[in-house]
Amino acid sequence: MTTVRAAARELLRSHGATTVFGNPGSTELPFLQDFPADFRYVLGLQEAVVVGMADGYAQATGTTALVNLHTAPGVGNAMGALVTAAANHTPMVVTAGQQVRAMMTMEAMLTNADATLLPRPAVKWAYEPPRAQDVPAALARALHIAGTAPRGPVFLSLPMDDFDVELDPAEQRAARHAADRRVTDRTAADRASVEALARRLAAASHPVLVTGGAVDADGAWDAAVELAERLSLPVWASPIEGRVGFPENHPLYQGVLPAAIAPLAQTLAGHDLVLVAGAPVFRYYPYVPGPLLPEGTELVLLTDDPGEAARAPVGDALVAGLRPTLELLAELVDKRGDALPPHPPRAAVEVPEADGEPMSASIALAAVAAGAPADTVWVNESPSNIQAFRDHVRVDRPGSFLMTTGGGLGFGLAAAVGAQLGRPGRPVVAVVGDGSAQYAITALWTAAAYRVPVTFVVPANREYAILKWFGRFENTPGVPGLDVPGLDLCALARGYGVPAHRATDPAHLAELVAAATTSPDGPVLIEAPVTTVPPTL
Repeated sequence: MTTVRAAARELLRSHGATTVFGNPGSTELPFLQDFPADFRYVLGLQEAVVVGMADGYAQATGTTALVNLHTAPGVGNAMGALVTAAANHTPMVVTAGQQVRAMMTMEAMLTNADATLLPRPAVKWAYEPPRAQDVPAALARALHIAGTAPRGPVFLSLPMDDFDVELDPAEQRAARHAADRRVTDRTAADRASVEALARRLAAASHPVLVTGGAVDADGAWDAAVELAERLSLPVWASPIEGRVGFPENHPLYQGVLPAAIAPLAQTLAGHDLVLVAGAPVFRYYPYVPGPLLPEGTELVLLTDDPGEAARAPVGDALVAGLRPTLELLAELVDKRGDALPPHPPRAAVEVPEADGEPMSASIALAAVAAGAPADTVWVNESPSNIQAFRDHVRVDRPGSFLMTTGGGLGFGLAAAVGAQLGRPGRPVVAVVGDGSAQYAITALWTAAAYRVPVTFVVPANREYAILKWFGRFENTPGVPGLDVPGLDLCALARGYGVPAHRATDPAHLAELVAAATTSPDGPVLIEAPVTTVPPTL
């Protein structure tokens, strides 16, 4: 006879979901019992870190990550990271143990009383199978929902006594059918709609393309470049995007749009048609009121997320798979203007001279860029330094940048570990502020325990600099809790088993980054004391 446990594992194998990110509790032990040799378990010391690692792994691999948490308390600990994963559109199946069915009605200890309610609204779907025999089908459904547009996390509550239940022959056949099913959703918009969009682009005097992170996630990078080059479209990056959807060293690339209503509209002045591909319209923060678009400007949104299309405050929308639709659109438009010169190779960044001690954030990040290899995967969670980072790090290839789009902290350290596990052939550099690092500091233990060769660079300013900037912008003086003195990042890292160094000047910082990113021996943390640089809109 086949047990539910065996059928569930066979289903996960059939989908390639054999890496499990988890922090086990007593209700998860039956799921993990006799853990198979062809599966990999990645232990995190806190549930938010577990979800963050899975987030980075899923984005780096383009696959659906599998997470195992501990009933209601574990899900509660993970909620902030689940909100981030939802904002990132990260495909993820989160399972949590549940009390045995015989004691659920009496709500015995560790019963998740409202199991499907607790993770909402951060998940696309939440479910607890009504019978043990339904676990394989529920897992299959969860994988399909997580991996189809709009991608995102889903949740399953699995009672701990379900896994030893034996399946009869009919139930075994149903489990095999569930394992064999595949769902494909990468479909283009109908040709007539794309032809109409091509005509609008041709009729526009000064059209512009705005790309979002979904262009990268959907493998539509080359199609976006082809479309921009055929029409000589200037290209802006949508604000607060977690991925880069266009090469930042391309002659048509203009930069990142400001994340506020009035400045964004002012930036797009002079364009009569804005085509937004793979981003919401738009991620705004802070509130700077003004017109949503310049007078006389039209907008069309191309997205695979019906929710994004419905809530856009302005413009038309076309809901379809980004890659096939952009490829068809590039094929349909007539070439406009002369051929562009090939975009230049990634220029070497010179190590700047020291500008004092501590270094300015701009000088420090220029040194980090100079020391990192060209094929680096960058993870950023240093909010006050993001503009300086983008000034010096020009992402010029797909799958090379990850940042949270959800507004919370705790993504950077954990996601970098997951990204390196998913992309072991590329160096991963995580630029994470000293305040941000504390939200997921235990990710350092996982990096050390599994010898994950991430380079963690911490621009340390001993404060929540981004909040001080918002305080000035919002005219809210006298706010407590914005300084975090006394943190010794190097000591913390060494306590978790990660070698650590403190950079003394830009040249030293560049040397440390170069050495760390060429070493396969495990993680390294580099602390770089910096001054505060106020961000700009």
